[in-house]
Amino acid sequence: MPTHLYVITGASRGLGLAMAEQLLSPGHQLLCISRRPETKLDDQAKAVGCAVEQWAMDLADAPTVSARLAQWLQSLNLQLLESATLINNAGMIPSIVPLRDAHADETTRALQVGLEAPMLLTSAFLRHTESFTGPRKVLNISSGLGRRPMASQAAYCAAKAGMDHFTRCLALDEALHVHGAKVCSLAPGVIDTDMQIQLRDAPAADFPDQANFSKLKSSGQLSTAQDTARQVLSWLNRPDFGAHPVADVRDA
Repeated sequence: MPTHLYVITGASRGLGLAMAEQLLSPGHQLLCISRRPETKLDDQAKAVGCAVEQWAMDLADAPTVSARLAQWLQSLNLQLLESATLINNAGMIPSIVPLRDAHADETTRALQVGLEAPMLLTSAFLRHTESFTGPRKVLNISSGLGRRPMASQAAYCAAKAGMDHFTRCLALDEALHVHGAKVCSLAPGVIDTDMQIQLRDAPAADFPDQANFSKLKSSGQLSTAQDTARQVLSWLNRPDFGAHPVADVRDA
C-alpha cells in the first residue's frame, strides 16, 4: 500500500510529540528525530499498526543529522510513497538574558537547532526526494517572536525570523520546478509547553515581558499541545497549503 511519509524533529515532547501521536495511523510512516526518543510513541504506533522509527540525535549537530537523513532517504523506494512531508519543529530558548550577558555556546546552540538544522534537513529532504512526483511539503514551525522583537530573546527571535525568510526564499526556488514542494513557515500560537514555563520563571529583571507570559497562563490564554497539533495538522492538510509561505495558524 502507498505510504504517507512524515519526518518530524523535536517529536519527544510538547507540540512535536502531540503531532506525532496524531499522525499515528495505518498507511503512515514516521521518522522522529529528537535527543531523547519517546518510548510510548513506539507502543502507540504498534497498537495502531503504524511504522515509526526514532533517532536519538542532537540537532545542534545539523551536518551529521542531515547526512544521516540523506542516506536514509536514498534507501527508500520513493515509488511506494503517496506523499512526503518534513516538519521542522525542534527549537530551543537559551538562557533568558540580554544578549550582552548570553553565553556564546548557548547562543550558538539556539541558532544551530532553530535555524541551521531546519535549513540543512530541508536541503537533504528536497534533494533526495527530487525524483518523487507526488505531493511534497515542508512545514516549518515558526513563532510570533520571529515577527516581533522581544528583549532578552535575541537568539530565539533571530532563529525564527531566519526560518520565516529562508522559507520565503525556498518557496521561490520550488515554484520553478514542475513538482516543487509546497512550503510554509507557520506560527502555531501560544502553547502551554516547557518553553512557556521557562519564560514565566525567568527573573523579571532580565526579562521585561515576564509578567505578560505569566498572565497568559493565569488568564487561560494558552492552548494545549494537543489542540495546537490538531490546528497545525489541519493547516498542513489544507488544499492551499503553501499559498502563503509565512502564515499564522490563527489566521484561519
